[in-house]
Order: sequence, then C-alpha cells, then structure tokens
Amino acid sequence: MPRDPRFDPLFQPLKIGPVTAPNRFWQVPHCTGMGNRHPRTLAAMRGVKAEGGWGVVNTEYCSIHESSDDTPAIHASLWDDHDVRAHALMTEAVHFQGALAGVELWHGGIRVSNAWSRLAGLGPVSAMAENVPWQSARMDRQDVALLRQWHRAAALRAVQADFDVVYVYAAHTYLLAQFLDPVLNPVDWEARIGLVLALAEDTREAVGHRAAVATRIEVTDEDGTGQEERARLLERLAPLIDVFDVTIPDYGTEMGPSRFVKEAPLENHVAHVRAVTGKPVVCVGRFTSPETMLGQLRRGVLDFIGAARPSIADPFLPKKIDEGRMEDIRECIGCNICYAHDGLGAPIRCTQNPAMGEEWRRGWHPEDVPAITGRADPVLIVGAGPSGMEAALVLGRRGVPVLLAEAEDSPGGRVTREARLPGLSEWARVRDWRLGQLAKLPQVELFRASRMGVQDVLETGVGHVLVATGSLWRRDGTGRSNPGGIAGLGAVLTPDDILAGARPGDGPVVIFDDEGYHIAAGLADLLAAEGHEVTYVSPGGAVAEWSAYTTEQSRLQARLIGQGVTILTHLALAGRGEGTAEFACVHTGKPLGVACGTLIPVTSREPQDGLWHGLQGKGLTTLERIGDARAPGLIFHAVHDGHRAGRALFAPPEGPLRREVIAL
Repeated sequence: MPRDPRFDPLFQPLKIGPVTAPNRFWQVPHCTGMGNRHPRTLAAMRGVKAEGGWGVVNTEYCSIHESSDDTPAIHASLWDDHDVRAHALMTEAVHFQGALAGVELWHGGIRVSNAWSRLAGLGPVSAMAENVPWQSARMDRQDVALLRQWHRAAALRAVQADFDVVYVYAAHTYLLAQFLDPVLNPVDWEARIGLVLALAEDTREAVGHRAAVATRIEVTDEDGTGQEERARLLERLAPLIDVFDVTIPDYGTEMGPSRFVKEAPLENHVAHVRAVTGKPVVCVGRFTSPETMLGQLRRGVLDFIGAARPSIADPFLPKKIDEGRMEDIRECIGCNICYAHDGLGAPIRCTQNPAMGEEWRRGWHPEDVPAITGRADPVLIVGAGPSGMEAALVLGRRGVPVLLAEAEDSPGGRVTREARLPGLSEWARVRDWRLGQLAKLPQVELFRASRMGVQDVLETGVGHVLVATGSLWRRDGTGRSNPGGIAGLGAVLTPDDILAGARPGDGPVVIFDDEGYHIAAGLADLLAAEGHEVTYVSPGGAVAEWSAYTTEQSRLQARLIGQGVTILTHLALAGRGEGTAEFACVHTGKPLGVACGTLIPVTSREPQDGLWHGLQGKGLTTLERIGDARAPGLIFHAVHDGHRAGRALFAPPEGPLRREVIAL
C-alpha cells in the first residue's frame, strides 16, 4: 500500500551541518544495557532500527574518559582505539541501511561512582556520588583543561569510528548539567554556561567539518524555573550547534510510564526552541501515533520526531508509516521494562517486541520469522493470553495451521485483567495488536469460550500441543516472606478475584505486597478510589520497591498517600486473627495486628499446568507448557516465551546462545 501523502513531511530529508538526515525519524540516545560490554549485540540492534527506517540512530551515553565510569550500569565508552573498533560495528550496521549514526559524548560528573576505574569523580562541587558513600573532587582550572582535552579526543575518535552526529551532552543531571545548575554551581550566569559553550566550540572546531554537532540540553533549571536564562543560553549556542535535542529536568515526565504520562508531554515546554535557535529541533514524547508525529512537524514544534521507547517496541515504525501499514505498528505501552533491564545491568527487553536484544544473540528479527518448508502439521495452543497469542502469531506467520483455544469469551488473559488497573489501559495494546495481526492470518483460528480438558484436546486429533494456560495468584500466602505458605489465612481475595470484578465486604482492606512490583499498589489505588479503607503492607521499605526500575515507585507511593491509603513497611504477613491481619517486623520479629475485614495477599502465582500434567503419556508428538503455565513472570516474560516456542517448533534444536567473547 502506498504511503498516505499527508505523511510526506515525515520523510523529507534535512541537512544538518555537513550531513543530511534521510528523514525526520530520530532515535535519540537511549540506554541499552549493552554498551561497551556487548558491542555486537548493540550493533545488530541499532542496525535493525536503521533497517526499519529510523533516519538517525544514536548510541547510549558514551563515556569520554575513565573518570566517567558508571559501574554497575553498563554504558558506552570512547576511551581508546579498542572502543573505536567496537563502535565501528554499529556505524557500519547503521550506514548499511542508509541512516546516520550518532554518538552522545558523556561525563557523569558527581553522579558516577567510578567503582571500576577507582578515580575520583569530578564536578563543580565536591558532593556525594550516586548510591555510594563517597564524594567527588571539586574541579580546578587544570581539571577543566583536562576535561576539554578528553572531550575533544573522544570527538575525534567518534569520527574515526565513522559517526555522523556528535553530541555535547548537557542534560539529565550529568557533568555539564551540574555546571548549569545554579544550586550546585552558584556563580554568575556567564561562569555557569562557560564550560558548555567551550565544549560546543571545541567539538565544532574538531569535527564540525565532518559531523553534525548536536546537544542534548534542558530548557529549564532543575526546579522548573529559569526558562528565560536557558533560552539565552540556547541562543548563544546556536552558532555552534547543528541540532538541538531538548528536554526538561523532570525525568519522570520525559521517561514517564503510561500509568502517569501520556503521549507528547513535552510540547508546551519546548515549543519555543526552534524560534530561539533557528536550528532543527528534536524532542521525545513516547510518540506512537503517526498523526501526533505529523502534528509536531506541521505546527513547527519539532523538525525531528525523537523516540527511544517507540523505536524499541517497533523498530520498523517509520517503514510501516511509509508503506501505509498503520495498523501494523506495534505501539509502545509505556511499561518501562526496557529501562528496568538497563538498570539491572542487562541488555534491554521489551514487552511488545520480544526480539529486542535477541537480534545478534539468537538471530531474531522483529518482523521476519523463518517459514516452514513443505506441509506443516497443525498446532493446538490452549490459552490466548500473551504467551499463547504470541506463539500463534509466530507459527501462523511461518505458515503453520494453528487452533488457538481460549477458555474465556475475551482473549488476553492476564493482559486483559491487569489493563483494568488505574492508568494501565495502554497495556491492552499487547492483546489488541496481536489480535489484529492474527486476524490477518487465515491459517490461525481463534476459538473463544472454549475451555479445554484432556479429552477435549485428544478429540481434536492434533499431535502438537502448546499449553499456555497461565497462572493464578496464590491464596495461602506462599511467597518470598513465607516460602511454605501460612496456615489459617481463611477466606481471602486474590488480585485475580478483584480484577475479575469481586469486591471486599465491610471493614478495612489489607493488601500484603510480597511481590514488590505494581499489582498490589494498583489494587490499593483502585479500591481506595472506590471508597474502601485500605492499608498497604510490605516487607520492603517503600511501596512497590521494584518499580523504581521502571521510574514509577515515587509516583505510586505519592498516589497512594493522596488516596488516603495507610502504608506500613518492613512487615511480613504472619497470620490472621479475629478481625485482624497479623504481621511481624522483618528486623526484630515484633508482632503487629492490623484491623482487617478483607485480606488480599499479593505474594506469588501458581502455574495452571494441570492440563499439561494430564496430557503426559497420551501419545502427543509435541507437548510443551509455555509462558506463566511454565514459570510465572511478568507479561514480557510470557510474550518472549511464546515467541521462542513459536520459532522453535518444527525447527532444528537451538544451539548455544551467542556470547560476546573478549579476546585473551
């Protein structure tokens, strides 16, 4: 299908300094958990994005010197010739697809621990590094001179590695942002901006003839004020900068999860930059709608559509717009599981795109799966949750006849349930996109309201069966705090009960969160909004502690406080009393009774694998349980396992996963 001509502006080339971007799709620098440890993994992932139509593809934050070491976080680096060779893998992959490659030169300043390099951190002040009990050094003139040398050397290495865009990075509380911060650096304005101007001038002089010079910079100070002074700085920078990548200091909005932040949240903050600078402007906004993207260009807000998470969820988003296949766009759901994995020190993953991070390691492509040669036997998949739908989609695209049986009237399984929590409606995209894609495959039949027992499965006559029957939350308190369960809990409601429509009776509601992610907090939010008296209890030190990895923790806790939820921490569930839930301090064992009419334990899930057990020894050629039926996890685990199963069936056994090997 040809491209709708309305979207032509998104595909117009634009000259930026000495290079020309082929279109207006700009994959901004974003963390990957790959960096300098997994260069081939990184190159393959970025290359796939260029193949998918992103006209400019950037690295993650790239350290210019050993004094900017973000261990344990995995970052890129341009310290020496080894790094040049590693980055050349990426630029070659990106250039092969006709896109520009960019690098974000970075020094973390007072934020970095330098736990690997063991060098002192540097900054405008001596301050505590992030998450460690030691401080940085206050920079003197010699340090500033050295920094300029390091930055210039890294810029020269960047063009040696064949980068087309070189960033001067002055945002996100790192070194240059620290110099611009009037609280950290309370000197006069000219002194505060001096280092940013100097590095921009150095970079332009060193590489401006070969590469476009970009800056990532915030349009206000850390407290949200100072827009006029920042505008003056942008104007001063304009002669030195070819592209302005602009944002605000509030990372919770820039990187905000869909639970709290919707599409295009930064427009009102950055709409003035183009007029101030007279230079092309890029900004993110978790853009998933082509109409929204087009509107940003037509109204003169942006010249490039910046994206990190949408480019992860669908590396082929630009190409699908170009080919008029809007319905095929795999939209980001804003769960921030990608960001969480970078925080875990692992290559990023994606709930929507199970191929993310597997492009080199497993050879997975987000759009292409190997077709079956010859006639394929039919496959029965029991369960149309995230794992079952993904397996059906992969098998159907390979040309395999699939019978997909769902026990409920509505497919989606846990996705449908969890999307009912406050703010999570976009998570339903996991279900809806797959249903739309399955509808295009005549070889896949979806049977709703078709609960399958052992005899039902055998009567189909299908010899290849995947059991994707999911999992249910346990009622007996089995979890981290109580691995053997808790006797005498009596009648409780589980998250599945609540999300299926059940509601507490009279009296206070107590939710015990032994999982630590978003479910318990979401239930507390939901029930408090309905007028229930709710107490949230956790053995951890804060609400939904693991959600710090997804940038949600603080807002979730604030949300519950605003809803009037009582929050109790460092307590483990111990039992049930008359009108109470009994807890014990995780440090001292001191007991505490909490008034309780309804107890909701959010502890762990039980795999619903009874069908799989029942089919053992029944003569099936293939019998495999997948997703939560095998190992309950998060939604992205289920999607990934379904994808794996769909690729593995009727294929040679997968060999050892490819690993990045360091030459010894």
